[in-house]
Amino acid sequence: MSASNAPNKSRPSARKKARRLAVQALYQWQVAGGNLTAIERQFLENNDTRKIDTDYFHELLHKIPSVVDTLDEKIDALIDRKKEELGVVELAVLRIGAYELMHRVDIPYRVVINEGVELTKMFGAEESFRYINGVLDKIAKQTRQAERSEKKS
Repeated sequence: MSASNAPNKSRPSARKKARRLAVQALYQWQVAGGNLTAIERQFLENNDTRKIDTDYFHELLHKIPSVVDTLDEKIDALIDRKKEELGVVELAVLRIGAYELMHRVDIPYRVVINEGVELTKMFGAEESFRYINGVLDKIAKQTRQAERSEKKS
């Protein structure tokens, strides 16, 4: 990363774009499988990375599959259907949100939920954002109790 790109990489919009790419890349991984490094290379070659937090994209793309069983256990416990009945986009968004809520406490839970809703509106089935909002809110209640209590005070 060059010095001229560094300021853009730390902006919230750069992280938002990283999440957007991560949803698409995780979708590809979920549907077709394949090597995560190859998927990452493909996405970085086919997108203008100057305004994307590529480090965060890398983290999401590689860390989520490494803890997917733990994330899916958390999600499975809170949904009213089998995980296999969720849309692939919705599952990718839930995994990103669950990962952020469980492993990235530096990101406020409200940001995580809002980003999940926005990603679902962009890529998911119509009205599925409401479901994603509800599930991520339940995960936040379990994983971010202290933060949620501070917000109420």
